[in-house]
Amino acid sequence: MTETTHAITTDERTDLLEMLAHGRHFLRLTTRDLTDEQAGQRTTASELCLGGLIKHVTSVERHWADFILDGPSAMPDFTKLTEADWARRADEFRMLPGETLAGVLADYDKAARRTDELVTSLPDLNATHPLPEAPWNEPGARWSARRVLMHIAAETAQHAGHADIIRESLDGAKSMG
Repeated sequence: MTETTHAITTDERTDLLEMLAHGRHFLRLTTRDLTDEQAGQRTTASELCLGGLIKHVTSVERHWADFILDGPSAMPDFTKLTEADWARRADEFRMLPGETLAGVLADYDKAARRTDELVTSLPDLNATHPLPEAPWNEPGARWSARRVLMHIAAETAQHAGHADIIRESLDGAKSMG
């Protein structure tokens, strides 16, 4: 009897791309077969809706991709935002009049492609920048491009879980199980 071992080996960038793709797939899956109205519907005690979650994750990807390239200047100083700034930021968590699910998903795809291009083209995943000023960031902390990409993947996975709950509350559909 001969024992054969098949080792699957990938490089770090391939792993990052696959991790991002996995989370994105499950987030997008929660919107399958929905109308624009359903994508904007709140189904839980929170103010979240499926279209709004997609918009938020799109914004996260865009801002963090900008951070990888340009450092903290690419992001707002969250300690100095006004009430109006926070109100505009809250709009990324809901579907606004005139927005469509197809448009939100197309925008998400565009942001995802840009992030994926960064994963493959960055000369060094170890390059770091100081984090932007924010109440939730440790003062003086620095993140590498690698850490930012892992954060995007974690944020996407977390919101895919939120989206799954919202979708199940909407019509009983589940992403898994």
